[in-house]
Amino acid sequence: MFISIDEKAFSWFTKEFDMNKPFSIRLFPQYAGFGEKHKGYSLAFSAETPNNAGFTKQFDGITFYVEENDTWFFNDTETYLTVDPKDELQVSFNTNIH
Repeated sequence: MFISIDEKAFSWFTKEFDMNKPFSIRLFPQYAGFGEKHKGYSLAFSAETPNNAGFTKQFDGITFYVEENDTWFFNDTETYLTVDPKDELQVSFNTNIH
């Protein structure tokens, strides 16, 4: 499992969630959308405290995490979070890893 959150995406989360640091952002599969990696699922986010984190990544006062029971969505995948020129969060997946 590999999750990359660049500085633009970090700034986007800071603005969107507008919370005092430190805080946590949960990354999880949501049954909605077309799903680039898993049909019918898309990546969702919420400000929550971890219960049983299977993955964590800290960045300047924000802990990004995936709960253990959601790791299936990210297994064998490189997940990249960035921001496009329209200031919208962009998520991409690379499943061609060996």
